[in-house]
Amino acid sequence: MEFHAFIHGRLDALRRDNRLRVLPDIGERSGKNICVAGEPRLNLSSNDYLGLAEDRFLRGSFIEACRDEGFAMTSSSSRLLTGNHRWYDQLERELERLYGREAALVFNSGYHANVGILPALAGRSDLILSDRLNHASIIDGTGISGAAHQRYRHNDTVHLEELLERAKGRYRHTFIVTESVFSMDGDLADLRKLAEIKKRFGAVLIVDEAHGAGVLGEKGLGLCESTGTVADIDIIIGTFGKSFASTGAYAVMDTVLRDYLVNTMRSFIFTTALPPAVLAWSLMTLRKQTEMQVERVHLQRIAAMLRGRLEEEGFEVPGESHIVPVVTGSNDSAVSLAEKLRIGGVLGMAVRPPTVPENRARIRLSLRANLQWDDIGFIPDIIKAGLV
Repeated sequence: MEFHAFIHGRLDALRRDNRLRVLPDIGERSGKNICVAGEPRLNLSSNDYLGLAEDRFLRGSFIEACRDEGFAMTSSSSRLLTGNHRWYDQLERELERLYGREAALVFNSGYHANVGILPALAGRSDLILSDRLNHASIIDGTGISGAAHQRYRHNDTVHLEELLERAKGRYRHTFIVTESVFSMDGDLADLRKLAEIKKRFGAVLIVDEAHGAGVLGEKGLGLCESTGTVADIDIIIGTFGKSFASTGAYAVMDTVLRDYLVNTMRSFIFTTALPPAVLAWSLMTLRKQTEMQVERVHLQRIAAMLRGRLEEEGFEVPGESHIVPVVTGSNDSAVSLAEKLRIGGVLGMAVRPPTVPENRARIRLSLRANLQWDDIGFIPDIIKAGLV
């Protein structure tokens, strides 16, 4: 009972701070809308940035292919046993072709990738320098590695260089790790500068394109493509679970790194492989999105319009991407604004600590390419009324 009393106390503290999370009652999805607790709402909390998850024609084509191919719904084993289906090979070869890199490796999720790659490559003799706003999976992978680690100030390459100067000669290898599009602020890393720094200091550069792949670059390969830095980054990580409307993740790299990860990455070795049906769908959506440059341009245009309107109203709206956060500060104001949006028929969820720093709670609006300005143009008025 003492243990359960402790747990009750922690839950009560979360409730008092307006941080208690509950699983939402999600119903049917239909185009731009989603049903939550029986209410239809405009869905602005999805990572389906290109709207591929709602592409009925694409889904119908895949279902037909399933009938012909007879895709298995499980692999029943790890890849190093019997789970290494030929669809893995096709998907990884396509990634290599698109990125123009020697090797690719597919994982079960972005979390699997980030908690596995860093511990496989870095150890007690090494140093990991991580952007302060990197995702929890990168933080966890860093901790598991046992390497020395420091966080440089967000997007502050001067601070990063200072840390690298101090580290000279003290470590076996130094790793620089960053997201490309930061998931909570919606801003972009300076990949050209990071690539220059990594070359100058002889570091290893790892970039997580979870929120950049699909929405940036001529072929949707992410910020690395649009900045011309694909060849300069040692490991580029991407996910199939967002813009590519599937499940899983990937990394592109040199062959020697792929071989090493296959032999040392615990979250790769000790997990059941993805089902062939999922791999085939990922390959289909990956190829489809390469043709969606018009949609990418449209997505960035409506995001810029929404951000501009909100800034005109005096709100703090960081970033420069399809992720449009409205910083409210307190947990109470974020939860209250989410409720105002709900009443207005919009799903815009409150994001609170520890996902974001203390006193930086916000509403995070995730836009999608299948939205038009008429779908979202009224939202600044709701936010203005809700925060006045």
